Amino acid sequence: MKNPFSKDIYLKRSIERETDVRGDYFRDQTAIIHSTAFRRLKNKTQVFFAPENDHICTRIEHVLHVATIASSICKGLNSYDWDLSVDMAYAIGLGHDLGHTPFGHAGEMALNKILGGNNAFVHEVNSYRQVQYLANKGKGLNLCYGVKDGIICHNGEKDEQKLTPTSKLNVLDNIKNRKVVSTSYEGCIMRFADKIAYLGRDIEDAYVAGFITDQDIPTDVKNMLGDRNGQIINKLILDLISNSADKDYVGFSDETYQIVTKLKHFNYKNIYEHPELKRYDIFCDRIISNLFEYLMEIFTKSNYDYLKYNESRIELDVNFADYLKGMAQFYQNNKDDKKQIITDFISGMTDDYALESIKQITIPKPIHFN
Repeated sequence: MKNPFSKDIYLKRSIERETDVRGDYFRDQTAIIHSTAFRRLKNKTQVFFAPENDHICTRIEHVLHVATIASSICKGLNSYDWDLSVDMAYAIGLGHDLGHTPFGHAGEMALNKILGGNNAFVHEVNSYRQVQYLANKGKGLNLCYGVKDGIICHNGEKDEQKLTPTSKLNVLDNIKNRKVVSTSYEGCIMRFADKIAYLGRDIEDAYVAGFITDQDIPTDVKNMLGDRNGQIINKLILDLISNSADKDYVGFSDETYQIVTKLKHFNYKNIYEHPELKRYDIFCDRIISNLFEYLMEIFTKSNYDYLKYNESRIELDVNFADYLKGMAQFYQNNKDDKKQIITDFISGMTDDYALESIKQITIPKPIHFN
């Protein structure tokens, strides 16, 4: 099975460059790995905020899981004479969550609410914004079109049994929501890989958190998929490959799709909607809201000369001023408003930095006596 467009379309960059010894998609992998946004993922929440527990999945582990799962599916389908790029799938997986906020989906919901709701902030779109525009102080990572398309279309939350690439080439700058399907099979596979990665891993973390026990998993789910992350990943990858091998789409078998849907509903009821996580969401909302309000107030008074009107010179102020200085040319050319600039800054924060920043603006420095 081949993609609907020529390989040259997927390899096109905003700034053309000659292919080096690594190959185009492998070059994109290294560009993503060396980006600041990627390094910050190790200190961003996946589902559970637990910075001192090495056994809990962070955002960087999630993207690595997704990249390997997407690549495995491509390798499996290529054994049935599909024509898929394993390197492209891996690059999409590595970059798909670069625009995620601190505190996971709680942070995303907080920013969306601040900006007016109705998909005003979508992390998939923000991931594209990160790789295309914000990285490297406004220069972007200059990734291939196919990788960027897979990143912005990676929505793994929607219940889908099967996918085929869109027949119309996506104009990436025009995408503002999660409804758009990728122009490549690799991008479609990415959406399934995202789902496969979080369903099993979140169960593992829920065990550690004490939210669920082995006995809570529905019997038919355990019988078909298992009750551990590795078992679930293996079963779902093999089903996707075998069911799609002779089709013109990528998708689960009917039986597996029903079980996956049941497992997802179980996770939502017992994990994502757990009272402890809901309580945590409230605190995350307060942190993001207070940070946004603080930065907007000072930013508005200063009119871009950020430190001029701020005598406290706390670390947050200094770092935001440095950010504005480094991104000045980009924001001037792009004509972004203050809300967008603050959104960019906050969405790039790690969990720890957001917590440290809220302390700085709510707890005064101690008075030092001679």
